[in-house]
Parts: sequence; structure tokens; C-alpha cells
Amino acid sequence: MTGLHVEQRGDGETLLLHQGLGQGLWAWRDSAPVFAEHFRTITFDTRGTGRSPVPDEPYGIDDLADDAAQILDGRAAHVVGFSMGGYVAITLALAHPELVHKLVLAGTGAGGPARVPRQQHVRDAFAAALRMSPEEARRTTLPYTFAVGWAEANPERVEEIVAASLEHPTPLRTIEAHTEACYAFYNAALQVEHIEAPTLVVHGTDDLIVPTENGRELARRLPNARYVELPGRGHNLMLQDPEMFNELVLEFLAD
Repeated sequence: MTGLHVEQRGDGETLLLHQGLGQGLWAWRDSAPVFAEHFRTITFDTRGTGRSPVPDEPYGIDDLADDAAQILDGRAAHVVGFSMGGYVAITLALAHPELVHKLVLAGTGAGGPARVPRQQHVRDAFAAALRMSPEEARRTTLPYTFAVGWAEANPERVEEIVAASLEHPTPLRTIEAHTEACYAFYNAALQVEHIEAPTLVVHGTDDLIVPTENGRELARRLPNARYVELPGRGHNLMLQDPEMFNELVLEFLAD
């Protein structure tokens, strides 16, 4: 897709970051500056978010992977994918293996029949948020993306994240489009066994959005994976514990 809002900083090998459902590049606010000290770091607003265009036509994860490939423009890169961004990174690695050096897959999974869905009360909360304003929806759902009790214990941090996410609010039709794309990805059941790139799979033990079993299964299926499970962390790893997340990623990419 043309017109995507892309930002690049730093020098060295290329590192592409892809955030989750409904998130813009703001999700990497605590990671991109750190990574840019070591890599040519690319962040961008997924189509439909931030300062990127909001399409009227439907699109899938394969289209988002094409967006990533277009941004790379033939440059091979390390790719970090979080949640839905992990689905995009997996799809990119299968469709364009020449573009992917190493993968980091955080809080994500491979879909398919072994997928473990989120609990019903979490699904109900996100469904109810579709009838709210962007700010109400973000405030209602954000606590579910961290470990239980973390948002209540860190109100100032939560306010920072809410403010960042609302600078360019994600419209409802993007949330719906991303959701449909994710469910289509689950049903496609891609053969991640064919991904040869060295991969770090990171998951929190308290992930309510993509339950931890999905990360374990993804790591088991990948032929060249290292799995790290973070106790007491929820879904939004790079926002709940950016120091730990950044250290793990840099250590893996330097290995």
C-alpha cells in the first residue's frame, strides 16, 4: 500500500518493527530509540492506524506482509513482530525468506487447530469496547493487555500509554479489519515449519490476549527457535517491561 507513514532512525543492519492489532508505531516508543543505537530501525503505522491511510476495501495479513516487503524495498532485515505483527512477520518470512535475517516473535502464535483462544470474559470486554469512543475503548481494554493488576499499580505509566495511543486514534473500521485479518490468519494455519530464519519467541506467562500456550506451540513448531517465557508479564511485553524486552531482543540479534 502506498502512503504509509514510515520512520527510520539509526545506522547499521536493518531492523523492522511491526506492532499489534490497532496499534500504530507509538507502541515502540520505549524500544525503537534503544534499538536505533545499534540498528537502522524502521517503524511505521500499519495501514489504517496513525498517519497511514485507512482503506475502505478489506485486506488480510498477507496484504500487511506485502506492505512490510514494500517498505524493506529489497533490503534484508531482522524483523520483530508483536501479536498481529507476529502474524505479519511469519507471513513475510514464508513469502519472502530472502528479506528476513532473524525473527523475534512476541506475544503471538501460528493459528491453526492447536490455537488456544482468549477466555470468554476477555472476548466480551473487547466486544463491548467496539461500542465505545476511542478513549473509552482504550481505557477499558488496556488493562487486559498487561498482567492482572499491573495497570492499577502503574497509573502514571498507563496514562502515558493512553495519551500516546490517542494522539492519532485508530478508527473502528480498522479495528474490525485487523480483527477479521487475524481470524483469517488463524484459519489459514500456515506451515511455520518451513521458516528457516533463527527465531526468538517471547511470551508472558500472564498473557490474556494470546494465551501463553500459543507461544509454546509456535516455538515447538519452528525449526530454529529459542523460547523465552517471562513470568508475571502480560501481552504488551514491550510496554509493560521495555527494559527486559529490549535486552532480550538485542542479546538475540547480537548472538
